Amino acid sequence: MTNILVIEDDNEINRLLCNILSENQYHCVSEYSGKHAYQTLKNRSFDMVLLDLMLPEIPGEELLANLRRFSKVPVIIISAKDEMTVKVDMLRTGADDYITKPFDNNEVLARVESNLRRSQGFTSSRLSVGLLVFDTETNVCNLSGKPISLTGTEMKILRLLMENPQKLFTKANLFTSVWDEPYSYDDNAINTHISNLRRKLKSVCPDQEFIETVWGIGYKLIESK
Repeated sequence: MTNILVIEDDNEINRLLCNILSENQYHCVSEYSGKHAYQTLKNRSFDMVLLDLMLPEIPGEELLANLRRFSKVPVIIISAKDEMTVKVDMLRTGADDYITKPFDNNEVLARVESNLRRSQGFTSSRLSVGLLVFDTETNVCNLSGKPISLTGTEMKILRLLMENPQKLFTKANLFTSVWDEPYSYDDNAINTHISNLRRKLKSVCPDQEFIETVWGIGYKLIESK
């Protein structure tokens, strides 16, 4: 599981960030001061750090500079400081990204996913398209933070679409990719599984469409907002 350290002295904001991440299958550890966070970073390894700047004991700017002496862990600054000079200084000090408070929950999640993919050389087991998150190691799919129960074939279809979010799949190449056998020109199997998959996704987000039918050709993923 991906481990993320949240360093934020405001209890409510710290809890909110951890909720956003834990709902999407990340494991969070909270720290509320620069001093304690520094000791935690020295003693434990993390996949990412979310760092506030206005911290007690050791400010975030100093903590980041100290961290970069021994670790390359991705760091996203989340701060109320919105001056461009501060943002530039933090990026030059070693921050990987900068989010200004007040933040949008979905933006935080998207920035975390983007920086994790970059740091892992795009080898992460997590596929993410909009509000859809699919863990290819555990075959667990979450939509807007809620788990979706899928059959094996539905998982294969959704994974294929998420791995190629811009691609329009003909029924023939969708069939051969999922069933690994020649297309038999029988659309019933494809149509049934697509219909069931749509129904399960819409049960969580009824106002959104997730799979587009291009009549006479096939299907493609619609990126949820």
